[in-house]
Amino acid sequence: LYYMIKLFYVTIFSLLIFAQISCDKDDDDPINYDYHAHIISPSNADKNLAETLFINVNFESHAGEAVKHLNVRIFNAANTLEVYNQPSNPHIAGDASSYNFSDQFVLSTANGVTAGDWILEAKVWGAEDGSDEVLERVEFHVHP
Repeated sequence: LYYMIKLFYVTIFSLLIFAQISCDKDDDDPINYDYHAHIISPSNADKNLAETLFINVNFESHAGEAVKHLNVRIFNAANTLEVYNQPSNPHIAGDASSYNFSDQFVLSTANGVTAGDWILEAKVWGAEDGSDEVLERVEFHVHP
């Protein structure tokens, strides 16, 4: 009888430990988004004022995770004057592992663009600001 009671307590204790381990979520393991921002256009070829810049960036997670946040901006390489910053809300709804961003922007003085060197920067990140953040850039020159 003593061994049966002891076996009973050991079994109960083992089941409780097993239940705790199997039900415990491991929230300390960060998600590996393995994000990439593939700038399809524009290229780094020279541009001219009054030219329309076609923007096409494919944001994706090579790990199959959802694309959570993204941003595309254009700024002057010399003084960081920003002339383009989209989308206005960087959060992407849904659970798709890729998102294609496309837009057009006229390289004009009315839009703040002058002759010189400019950078298009594409950024993607996870659920929290800065998590798995990836930046890709294309630099191009604008002629008058």
